[in-house]
Amino acid sequence: MRAVVVEQWGGPEVLVEREVARPEPGLNEVLVRVHAAGVNPVDFKTRASGALIEWGEVPAVGWDVSGTVEAVGPGVGMFRPGDEVYGMPLFPRQAGAYAEYVVAPARHLAPKPANLTHVQAAALPLAALTAWQALVDTAGVRAGERVLVHAAAGGVGHLSVQIAKARGAYVIGTASAGKHDLLRQLGADEVIDYRTVRFEDAVGDVDVVLDGLGGQNAERSLTVLRPGGRLITLPGPDDVPADVPGHVRAVWMLVEPDHLGLREIAALAERGALTPVVETVVPLAEAAKAHEIGEQGRTTGKIVLSVA
Repeated sequence: MRAVVVEQWGGPEVLVEREVARPEPGLNEVLVRVHAAGVNPVDFKTRASGALIEWGEVPAVGWDVSGTVEAVGPGVGMFRPGDEVYGMPLFPRQAGAYAEYVVAPARHLAPKPANLTHVQAAALPLAALTAWQALVDTAGVRAGERVLVHAAAGGVGHLSVQIAKARGAYVIGTASAGKHDLLRQLGADEVIDYRTVRFEDAVGDVDVVLDGLGGQNAERSLTVLRPGGRLITLPGPDDVPADVPGHVRAVWMLVEPDHLGLREIAALAERGALTPVVETVVPLAEAAKAHEIGEQGRTTGKIVLSVA
């Protein structure tokens, strides 16, 4: 099968397409014929340095997949060949989603949202599960709460806006001015241009902050939280502020595979409450180009690789 692999750590140019052996599903595993694979910032980090994960014998990149079940291993009862599925298998261990086929534990996948294409579905798993696990599982966002989403037009951000809105929250997003109309269409109640306004001067009494930027941004976010507020930071454990007031909570969260979360996300998509924004679709063979675009840091929504 065709797969994009890393032959040495470095820039986007180290991504190369190779013929490799097609994997076979083992106990409780599913072989998926990949139609599309999502591209995420964590892909850039692992490609550049090999950090964060345990690599296999041939380093292969990517986690987000949407495709069709090709075969099932012993013990799998929830899927059959021909089923359309999506998911984020094995994260943070190597999955190798930039490929024609992927093997995944059955419960790292879920039925693909019926109203989405494979390209749209591939844009969801890692980013939407991050948003869901941060806002719902970790922060416990409730109706009527005020939620501030930083980098609200990005991959995790634009899905977080929609998930928080679906929970009945009042949603505030930070983004450059050119992205404000999109965020309002996605459900944001307020939008702050971070280039011209300090968000802490424009908003307060916030219940939950979702911070995908870290550093000083996380520290500044503490100042807008009301008593009982929750700060969820995503970049890394070192981005949790050192001095957190006792009346608020600050945690770092790392996404993990989640069958039930994928089902909840699919249900939101199927009822029209969650729509992934796909800015760019690139063929699998041009994965390096997708990384070049993504590392510019100006993507609205997601970049997706077309595989099949």
